[in-house]
Amino acid sequence: MSELFSYPADREEASAAQVQALEALLIEKGVITGSTVDKVLGYFESEMTPLNGKKIVARAWVDPEFARLLATDTPRAIAQLDLPEGMAGAEGEHIAAVVNEPGVHNLVICSLCSCFPWPVLGLPPYWYKDPVFRARAAREPRVVLAELGVRLDDDTEVRVWDSSGHSRWFVVPARPAGTEGWSEEQLAELVTTESMIGVALAGPAA
Repeated sequence: MSELFSYPADREEASAAQVQALEALLIEKGVITGSTVDKVLGYFESEMTPLNGKKIVARAWVDPEFARLLATDTPRAIAQLDLPEGMAGAEGEHIAAVVNEPGVHNLVICSLCSCFPWPVLGLPPYWYKDPVFRARAAREPRVVLAELGVRLDDDTEVRVWDSSGHSRWFVVPARPAGTEGWSEEQLAELVTTESMIGVALAGPAA
């Protein structure tokens, strides 16, 4: 995915230098401690990961009542599952799910910056924050989806959801055909971060 949104080779090195300088300044001012950043990042890398989203989607695929609740009161539905504490905490406020269905495909972007439901999808991928992706996905979503391999019928409606501090969206992709009788664990393996953003379909790896 990221190959479609290339950036200068020294970008990560330059960004790391800026982050280290800011972190050093905050430590010097007593705002944070030396372990604060690592602790926060570690939490989101180990607890708030796409595995949570995979479990949510798989449950929605096998439980129609849960799926209906997920679409109308997402936090309440998520609270029913055995997931890590803090799902409604930092970066999880105002989470809302949108459901792909016949004739409707949903795409999530953040046209302003990089608002993202971290507890469900983990840390946002770089391409999600790319200005080119954000601008083009808002302006010509069907074209961008086709470039990413998601070719939709002409009569399929594409709905673009703009995440913000007020609403952080994620997609419940359509359940792949031929998965009747599969367990939730098996179904969860078909769900990817990309499919929960809407830039891919759920299904087995090629």
